Amino acid sequence: MSFWDFFWLMIWAFFFIAYLMVLFQIVADLFADRSLNGWAKAIWITALVLIPWLTALVYLITRGKGMTERQGAAAGAQKRAAEDYIRSVAGGNSPAEQIAQAKTLLDSGALSQAEFDKLKAKALA
Repeated sequence: MSFWDFFWLMIWAFFFIAYLMVLFQIVADLFADRSLNGWAKAIWITALVLIPWLTALVYLITRGKGMTERQGAAAGAQKRAAEDYIRSVAGGNSPAEQIAQAKTLLDSGALSQAEFDKLKAKALA
């Protein structure tokens, strides 16, 4: 195998892998899109099997904007879920806020000094 054979093999492999990535993105987007009914999804999938290059190009041109919006919405939902999880694990407040709340309870008489010291140590740990 000469250098140029290997070179062209790598070029074609790159384009094939890029095409597969686009194809999988399209299929994932089809199933994530709630505005399309089942028949429309079946037609798109059938067209992707029969005329893959042309169908992928047409799909990206006609439905690319909606595809971007759905991916952005999914990313935003994942970010919010991660932030909610982090807040729930961290207790929802910073240590300074926890100490300030405990101090308010101490001043109102709801906590004893020993309980306040315990909460303060826990917040700072």
